[in-house]
Amino acid sequence: MTLTLAVGRPTLADRVFSRKLVTDAVLVAAGSALVSLAAQLTIPLPYVPITAQTLAVLLVGASLGASRGALSLSLYAVLGLVGLPVFAPEDDGSHITGLAALGGSSFGYILGFILSAALIGWLAQRQWERKILGGLAAFAAGTIATFAIGLPWLAVWFGVHGLPTDLLFVLEQGFFPFLIGGAIKAVIGAGLIRLAWLGVKNADERAKNLDAE
Repeated sequence: MTLTLAVGRPTLADRVFSRKLVTDAVLVAAGSALVSLAAQLTIPLPYVPITAQTLAVLLVGASLGASRGALSLSLYAVLGLVGLPVFAPEDDGSHITGLAALGGSSFGYILGFILSAALIGWLAQRQWERKILGGLAAFAAGTIATFAIGLPWLAVWFGVHGLPTDLLFVLEQGFFPFLIGGAIKAVIGAGLIRLAWLGVKNADERAKNLDAE
């Protein structure tokens, strides 16, 4: 019996790498690194910056599956909480790290990334992302999962800091500015995963042709 961090049906990563504990650990770490790098590509906004990390989260979940995707984003959160500058920078370019990040307005989105990766990974294990429409639906669901945790956290943060907590204000600050960007990221992510699967299919066909010769 081979030890593995993966649970359930195979995903894109399993078509490229064998399911082994060491390989899974490397993939989980690589996913965290990708999200960390993507978080540094940012457009500052007052409370929650627009970054490329959401796209990275979706790609990690779709590639690794539910368990490894959730572990990867959990590792990302832990790395920030222990003091590494992996979270998106503030307006002045500084990073909130360590336990101080727990008091930040955007930490709920970071927790939401874990749910997002798990959800899109679960859908990927059911082959949603192998077709464009299914991929778009899966990536949209993953994006919504991030907001499902991020927005309530933001509302609580507003209340603690004496700001309005009504639904419209929270949506204006933490949801509406990200709709277009989120849609674009979903389209890009679905397209990239679809291309990756086409590459795997072409590689399989070339291998079969070589065996037949």
